[in-house]
Order: sequence, then structure tokens, then C-alpha cells
Amino acid sequence: MFSGSSHPIPIQFLSNPYLRPHRRSSGGERIIEDESVRLWSVYRSQGVAGGDAMIFTCISDSREPSRALAVSPSFDPRDISEDTLRHLLRHAPRLGNLA
Repeated sequence: MFSGSSHPIPIQFLSNPYLRPHRRSSGGERIIEDESVRLWSVYRSQGVAGGDAMIFTCISDSREPSRALAVSPSFDPRDISEDTLRHLLRHAPRLGNLA
């Protein structure tokens, strides 16, 4: 309760949907910046039947759809230059809902 009042004042914690808490990288994730200065997380997702993918997720603008490209099982985003990752991001198809 607020001092001097008999009515509790509700406290509402506001969160910015465009900011995510800092998390320690799992080791295979990279953070890159695109031409519009948006931040993207890039990581490899291992498929069940050997169909691995490179996933791009925008962490500074949640309205941006994620993107993905098929990659070989030996792919590691840490071994690729930022310029190459930006090029791949521009050409990666957007992920959408399955209908």
C-alpha cells in the first residue's frame, strides 16, 4: 500500500516487447546486424532426419518474420563472416504458418 492511503496501488511491471533479456549464448548462436540496424540471432537447428536449418530470428523487432535456409550438418554460424550471414539473411525465405 502507498503510505497515507488505505487503498493498495497496483504495481504493473511494463516490459518492452522489442527488448529481450540478455541470455548467454549456447555457443552456436551469432548475433548480427542487418542494413536497417536490426539485430538478428542466427543459429543452426538440427532436424530429426538430418535436415538441418539455419534460422534467422529478429531480436530487435518481433514483427519481423523469422527466416530459414537448409544447411549441412557441419554448418556452424561462428565460422561464417558477418557479411556472408547478412547476404544469406537477405535471401532466406520467410517462415510462415502452415495452412
